[in-house]
Amino acid sequence: MTSSVCLGAFAGALPFLSGQASAQQQPVAPAVPAGAAPQPAFSFDEMTERMRQKAREAFAETVVGVPDKFAQLDYDQYRAIRFRMDRAVWKNDDLAYELHAFHPGGLYTKPVQIFEIDGPVLREMHFTGADFEYREPLVAADYEAVDLPGVAGFRLHYPLNRPDYRDELITFLGSSYFRALGKGSIYGLSARGLAIDTAAGRPEEFPRFTRFFIERPQPGQNDVVLYAELESERVTGAYSFRITPGINTEVEVDARIFLRGAVERLGVAPLTSMYLFGENDHLGFDDFRPEVHDSDGLLILQQSGERMWRPLVNPVNLALSFFTAENPKGFGLLQRDRAFDSYQDMEAHYERRPSLWIEPLDDWGRGHVMLAEIPSQKEIHDNIAAFWIPDTRAEAGSEYRFRYRMYWGREPEPGTDLAQVLHTRTGHGGTAASDYDEALRKFVVEFKGGPLMGVGADAPLEPRLWVQNASVQNPILQQVETGSWRYIFDLVREDAGRPSEMTLSLALNGKAVTETWMYQWNQTV
Repeated sequence: MTSSVCLGAFAGALPFLSGQASAQQQPVAPAVPAGAAPQPAFSFDEMTERMRQKAREAFAETVVGVPDKFAQLDYDQYRAIRFRMDRAVWKNDDLAYELHAFHPGGLYTKPVQIFEIDGPVLREMHFTGADFEYREPLVAADYEAVDLPGVAGFRLHYPLNRPDYRDELITFLGSSYFRALGKGSIYGLSARGLAIDTAAGRPEEFPRFTRFFIERPQPGQNDVVLYAELESERVTGAYSFRITPGINTEVEVDARIFLRGAVERLGVAPLTSMYLFGENDHLGFDDFRPEVHDSDGLLILQQSGERMWRPLVNPVNLALSFFTAENPKGFGLLQRDRAFDSYQDMEAHYERRPSLWIEPLDDWGRGHVMLAEIPSQKEIHDNIAAFWIPDTRAEAGSEYRFRYRMYWGREPEPGTDLAQVLHTRTGHGGTAASDYDEALRKFVVEFKGGPLMGVGADAPLEPRLWVQNASVQNPILQQVETGSWRYIFDLVREDAGRPSEMTLSLALNGKAVTETWMYQWNQTV
């Protein structure tokens, strides 16, 4: 079940400013100096202990600031800076991977450090202005000689879609944000290392990855391992990431978290996406496109095997929903609708945005999956967040370890024998001849697949509809010519000041044959 509140807006994700650098330059030396002095060998356990000790100390941010001329760059000026592809790390080393850096400045004024782990040797990757192109309106001569105090982040390239070209595979940029691609995907939703007090009625704290340690890939190696230190005022962390490209790119995460201060809402494996409007929620947008979103729903797989599907909405007020679970098998923000006709956007290609599924690798105990939906009028805003909240209180001195696997791609959700929710549509209630009544709303939920594919129109299917703060009118179950089944009903809201909650599944001979559809009607239309 769910519960909901409205608290106002909270800060969204920083935008990823990305683009291809020019390939017109002549080859030069890579960004890692050939004669760099080695540092002590890396150990993830040693990093873990170091971050545990830091959590016992007062927070003292030690960030080398960027020069004013970088810090003052506006959006267009920052977009004019491109990493030189001929300076890519490992470009000439006969490896599947290469690394490109993001320039510090603009929104990204807190540089990070990147180190290469090469067996027993640890080297810092050092970058200068010569590693970047400064295009108009910038004057290149004003920047190229600058010695940079670090970089904003980085991206790894890999031949994901064809063997003769290294595509962008994963990007780390801004606070603890990162995002990855599966084969055939283009960038969409993002993930974070940790969420602190997101939509908790107080300023959100944004932990950031401060240092990265990347294992140098070996010839023929198709996965890559990297580590990151995370820190903010109330938390430190040691993270490892094993990245395996594929149709669904896998990222195995080991997050070791230490609290130096109490946290009201600890968000584990946080996901961030965009939902502007869709087939179930499109009023108020005068747009030629039928739908605009990076994700269209939240899926939760309970330990019992129950699959819970919650279509996303763009609410009038911030809406929070909490879904109770114990040792969940997984959750994720998905883009199920893969038809171009659903979006009609030749530039954004929302049908190619990746879904992201989180699979816990250990028992996570009792807790909640929280979904936050924030009002938005523009598709540039990430207004959807989802993450796991453990039931245990996040007090100062607490330690946590969460291991999970992320699947980024076209269809990463686990397979099922159940019919899935195909469509959710809404409109004004009643019949075509009815007078408009804002307290009456029509819902059309369509299921397809699984046991429903072999069921005739006279099958004794039983709708299992539960509603809260509403009464049901005019329910009807229909089989569609395509073989899917629709359940249509009107809701009359009882208390206009509170949202109406509902769940629905179809059963045959007393057994559920569909996943559970969940919805929240929380606005007047």
